[in-house]
Amino acid sequence: MSVTPVKPVLVGENDEVIRPSREQALEAVRTLLAWAGDNPDRPGLIDTPKRVVDAYGEWFDGYDADAAKELSRTFEDVQGYDDMVLLRDIEVESHCEHHMAPFLGKAYVAYIPNEKVVGISKLARVVEIYSRRLQTQEVLTNQIADAIESNLQPQGVAILIDAEHQCMTTRGVHHRHVSTITTRFTGVFKTDAALKDRFLKLAKG
Repeated sequence: MSVTPVKPVLVGENDEVIRPSREQALEAVRTLLAWAGDNPDRPGLIDTPKRVVDAYGEWFDGYDADAAKELSRTFEDVQGYDDMVLLRDIEVESHCEHHMAPFLGKAYVAYIPNEKVVGISKLARVVEIYSRRLQTQEVLTNQIADAIESNLQPQGVAILIDAEHQCMTTRGVHHRHVSTITTRFTGVFKTDAALKDRFLKLAKG
């Protein structure tokens, strides 16, 4: 029995998405398989809708996570530390909102504490949360910076993301090994050119 796919409905003040059922999602994948020209009922594809829906659940679980909550547990005993905290080579696995194709790369995240610091794993988690949503790399860069800025109130934040986009390498212009770099600087990283340069040198080794 086929199920008619239902378009998500936006309701409420926050435009909350009412998600279709799992069966509706499975049927949507079957429709795409048939549209591509294959038989979704053949043995090799019979379980593909389930696998795709399960994969989507993992790839986009950032919608169910809260970056502010991850950054809420802070430590104020920094014993006078007022220099840069930098995480390098944080894995970025995301999907662009234009083609739903993956873009993969690394994020470099730094901030200068004001009165509080956060566990370093939480910074990597913030990158992961926003990466597992549909957006552009530019938006992803801003989201990470804004979350750290608003929750930690640091002296400054610096973000650099270096990623390759499959919507460019496997379709369209088909240019491989082209990476996209986006940056965002706030506070002292924006006003102090020497500090910004130091971050860029440390980030890229």
